[in-house]
Amino acid sequence: MSEPSEKRLKTSLPICKTHHVFVGSKVKQNLPAVVEESLCGVSTLLMEVAYRLEALGKIFEQDNLALPRVAAFFQLESEREQEQAEAMLHYLSERGGQYCNKDIKRPGCEEICGLLPALDLTLAAWKEEMAVMIELSRIAREQGDPHSASVVKSRFLTPLVPKVKLLGDLLTNARRVGCTAEGAGGFGEYLMDQLQEELTSSA
Repeated sequence: MSEPSEKRLKTSLPICKTHHVFVGSKVKQNLPAVVEESLCGVSTLLMEVAYRLEALGKIFEQDNLALPRVAAFFQLESEREQEQAEAMLHYLSERGGQYCNKDIKRPGCEEICGLLPALDLTLAAWKEEMAVMIELSRIAREQGDPHSASVVKSRFLTPLVPKVKLLGDLLTNARRVGCTAEGAGGFGEYLMDQLQEELTSSA
């Protein structure tokens, strides 16, 4: 019965396709194989988001942009994403699961040169993360692992809700002060950097 479910999951979650499951450990901790594979794959996804946010932070440290609070915002969020990735790996280890070391993808934000596209990219990443966590929680429950479902929901999904709202508010304000997708280091960006309180007090 579990075989069709696992095949279907591969199209909806970043499951680790090369995952090595240690049968003894899996049985001991009652961790379903698809949940273990999903936790492994989602951990890598979180690391990739952290890497992308770090790269965005460095973009806004450059002399031609020089938006220090914006840079600090992305750096802080990068650290928080990395902490979430480490927390998921710790949970995976606690349950007797195994993490497979994989290459982290390039950030894919080399062409970003303004605040608006950077915020758009981050919002898209967090929305994708939310969808993945919702699916992971659902799958864990369906696979008879309510503990994983609860942990994913409380530890990883719930903190994303205010983040997505924050990004929506920042995007709205950025457009109001004149930030554009093409502009780099304009007056709108300067206003956001100087006046937007949420850039240093994000939850």
